[in-house]
Amino acid sequence: MKGIILAGGAGTRLHPVTLAVSKQLLPVYDKPMIYYPLSVLMLADIRDILIISTAEDQPLFQRLLGDGSDLGLRLTYAVQPEPKGLPEAFIIGADHIGGDSVALILGDNIFYGPGMADYLRESRRDLDGCVLFGYHVSDPERYGVGEVDERGRLVSIEEKPTEPRSNRAITGLYLFDNRAVDIAKNLVPSARGELEITDVIRPYQRSGKARVVDLGQGFAWLDTGTHDSLLDAGQYVQVLERRQGVRIACIEEIALRQGFIDPDACHRRGQALPKTGYGQYVMRIAQRAREEAAR
Repeated sequence: MKGIILAGGAGTRLHPVTLAVSKQLLPVYDKPMIYYPLSVLMLADIRDILIISTAEDQPLFQRLLGDGSDLGLRLTYAVQPEPKGLPEAFIIGADHIGGDSVALILGDNIFYGPGMADYLRESRRDLDGCVLFGYHVSDPERYGVGEVDERGRLVSIEEKPTEPRSNRAITGLYLFDNRAVDIAKNLVPSARGELEITDVIRPYQRSGKARVVDLGQGFAWLDTGTHDSLLDAGQYVQVLERRQGVRIACIEEIALRQGFIDPDACHRRGQALPKTGYGQYVMRIAQRAREEAAR
């Protein structure tokens, strides 16, 4: 399975902050926002990842993440000249996807919860069509809303409905088989001139091949599209990290636990940030891994 992070757009709801920098490069407490979606793909054991951004922002993402080799990843980059909807990621990333399945995640979505890696690996292993991830919200009219049957199969999906059929929002993480590429290429833009992700999902839904995995209690799904939600996300991460003594979306730790890199490579990443709590944390987990390996 290949991965795509869609990190384009102008971030207009965050102006003037995003007039000079990509939203996905803004900090969410102690790390850049893009670390969070990247960590989700890594937890799904996906190592070949395309990052789609604007032409202006692409060099900044490359400066931050490079080619991914020091994390055991293969990171490549592509440009989305202007935002034309989520399905354009499959068109831009067609060569990257090739004949494989694909996981698409939005660059401003944050997921955190117990067993997240298990959810992702099981969904990837059992993929037969597409898998969506649902989350119970109190204001479903702001989101794409999914209705499912007793087997978790998607019955209907509506974008920002005035009268929602459920409180199940469809989050910004999607797993698709290879058919998604051809479906996206044949879509007709909406009246707004955009391609709609719901139009990619509906052929799967009609054939009974769209499944929804509900993220239950204890999970957090955070959208960082406004100043308030960005601040809320940062405070959420701060509280959890201080109380639990762990780092959410620490890509070095995930790479180490997943076996993408060894403790020495992890330690080198931490050494590059010696004056920060983040770098010191990375060095500690690397040293701990060395000691465990020596026993």
